[in-house]
Amino acid sequence: MPYRFFSAFLLLVLSSFTQAQDPVPAISYTRDIQPIFAEKCVACHACYDAACQLNLGSAEGAARGASKILVYNGNRSEASQPTRLYIDAHTPRQWQQKQFYSVLDAQGSQAALMSRMLELGHRTPLQPNAKLPEEIVLGLNRENTCPMPGEFAAYADTHPKEGMPLAVTGLTDQQYQTLQRWLASGAPMDEQALAPSAREAVQIAQWENLLNAPGARESLVGRWLYEHWFLAHIYFEGGEPGHFYQWVRSRTPRGQPIELINTRQPNDDPGIRVYYRLWPVQGVIVYKTHITYALSAAKMARIKTLFYSGNWQVTASPGYGPQRRANPFETFEAIPAAARYQFMLDNAEYFVDTFIRGPVCRGQIATDVIRDNFWVFFQAPEHDLYITDPIYRGAATPLLATPGQNDDVGSVLSLWLAYRDKRNEYEALRRDVYATDHAPSWSSLWAGNDNALLSIFRHFDSATVSKGLIGEVPQTMWLFDYPLLERTYYQLVVNFDVFGNVSHQAQTRLYFDLIRNGAEQNFLRLMPADSRDAYLDDWYQNSGKLKMWLDYERIDESKPSALQLDAKDPKGDFARQLLVRYGDLNAHPDPINRCSDAYCSRPNIDPGLQAAEQSLSRLTSRPAAGLRVVEQLPEATMLRIESRSGKRGIYSLLRNRAHSNVAFMLGEASRYQPGLDTVTIYPGILSSYPNFMFNIPADQVPEFVDAMEQSKDAAGFEKIVERWGIRRSHPQFWQYFHDLTTYLQETDPVNAGVLDMNRYENL
Repeated sequence: MPYRFFSAFLLLVLSSFTQAQDPVPAISYTRDIQPIFAEKCVACHACYDAACQLNLGSAEGAARGASKILVYNGNRSEASQPTRLYIDAHTPRQWQQKQFYSVLDAQGSQAALMSRMLELGHRTPLQPNAKLPEEIVLGLNRENTCPMPGEFAAYADTHPKEGMPLAVTGLTDQQYQTLQRWLASGAPMDEQALAPSAREAVQIAQWENLLNAPGARESLVGRWLYEHWFLAHIYFEGGEPGHFYQWVRSRTPRGQPIELINTRQPNDDPGIRVYYRLWPVQGVIVYKTHITYALSAAKMARIKTLFYSGNWQVTASPGYGPQRRANPFETFEAIPAAARYQFMLDNAEYFVDTFIRGPVCRGQIATDVIRDNFWVFFQAPEHDLYITDPIYRGAATPLLATPGQNDDVGSVLSLWLAYRDKRNEYEALRRDVYATDHAPSWSSLWAGNDNALLSIFRHFDSATVSKGLIGEVPQTMWLFDYPLLERTYYQLVVNFDVFGNVSHQAQTRLYFDLIRNGAEQNFLRLMPADSRDAYLDDWYQNSGKLKMWLDYERIDESKPSALQLDAKDPKGDFARQLLVRYGDLNAHPDPINRCSDAYCSRPNIDPGLQAAEQSLSRLTSRPAAGLRVVEQLPEATMLRIESRSGKRGIYSLLRNRAHSNVAFMLGEASRYQPGLDTVTIYPGILSSYPNFMFNIPADQVPEFVDAMEQSKDAAGFEKIVERWGIRRSHPQFWQYFHDLTTYLQETDPVNAGVLDMNRYENL
């Protein structure tokens, strides 16, 4: 063999040998691990209601580990220490001091706790699309079982079918092997913090300069804006998709790394000079905490016009403390009320979203005070006497404080009575002053943009907000004026402490009951005077009448309304006229639930989906007494419908539970009226927590509807689930579940995020 050929042959052999001996490529957390967590884990392990506080949306959450301590504990007599990711501690050691323990570290000869949990789940796969064994408890009734590494063996003996992912189609073999290799190698992290683009950096500088501008007036406006933005996921005009930021208080100014001031509440005394800064939102975006807010050049110009165009001055800094937290109307009274209210109206959906969907991930403290579906409107600023009448504003402001600053358990009753009486004194003042004003008319309703009309749907312990008027004409409607909107925001967002004790949470819930009543009474001023008592009697049946007598200020029964409404059905006529007058502002026309002619579907969509909507409309606006299948439905069901052309639609099928009243903290079941339940069906995702999902070919929707109409009991519903249902054990469960997020990315990309499956039921 010639030398040159031998040399080439030898090099080829050596090269092949070297390649064969190359080590397996190192696993990257960012490239290999976080995508698996996002697909199979984040749907249960995010936010405060993540099992054992294990948050797998980021490397920091995974490194923090798990804890036996409950965030949601309505019985604790002492407030617990906050455990907010990225805020209250930063290293595993610091988190261990707060009673967290590692799920990633091997324990001597034992593999990491996560490794053993995954192995337990992988060796006990579920029967495809079968109902889960009854011994696997899911949802809110599941005990918070959080075994530490040394307790795993006992857990596995007691719960042999409850490895991870819990009670759902699990990891693929490749995903399982990748995670186990990563854990065996010590779970290395390479996550990089999100960095702003050049264009975002310029806008961040502009906005930070605005909120930190020198001067007493500028400082007060900056503080007020921060308190109204701290919960938002901020995004910028022309910014990078998926880049979001949050306003924080820092010890350091622009140009220096952020040093977070981590007080419990955003309006607690910082104890130091404050700089308002924007820092990136890290980790996987999850829908339930993703409340977005856009900043742009136009928004900055609007803010400058609202807050800096007048000659108002600040004579003294208001300082901090319980009274300043309790009454923002006093704290910020130097800022023109018209500017504050108009700012909130411009983005009304955001503000209502913050107290309906946020700031907590499980909201039963508040949601049992609201009905399952209602519409929301806002009083026009020029007709809001708190804005236009300085004498009335001066008299009302001291009465607008909200409770919750004092969490002494022994003082709950006395605190509640004091704030109730002060609130009722305000309501009496409002009633009497408005009685001397012009009669309410259509011009009393704000109609500035498509935030003017909102729909709210409650799903037991969570709720959602949507622009537009969705669903049948609801039993109740709310009308916010500025004092009511601002009080609600401060009571349920700024001042609410998810880690607070039973006293704080009870005061929050009790006062929100008064807020609801105030919003209802505001709306009733639009109705004919002689109809108001009858509506109240309908909304506060049985024990509700006692509550009206004990705790609510009486309504104005004499001041007429200027609206010309059908005397036989004024509320229904109001809704009909509203939809005509403000049709251009109605972001979500709804022919499915409010079908007024033979065509009960949206125009200009795929014909197969049109036919499906026409069929689905047969299920809406019918009480459960005449549609028995409603009794079997969970709160929020998703329908995935695909036409022959390949077009796919996602619909929310919501169960609206009826109650004789929603005026008490306890005993909801005793006030439930199941025969009056209805369903709303609407295109889109109207829940952060899907309870179940059906996958239905469009040409089978008529059969689905027929089966729903004919189903009279659990056995009949079981057949529907067997044919079209996507159970937790379905082989393609994750494909269908994450298609919901894909749909959001297609239809509403800014607000898209991973949905939560903690409430996905075992039907």
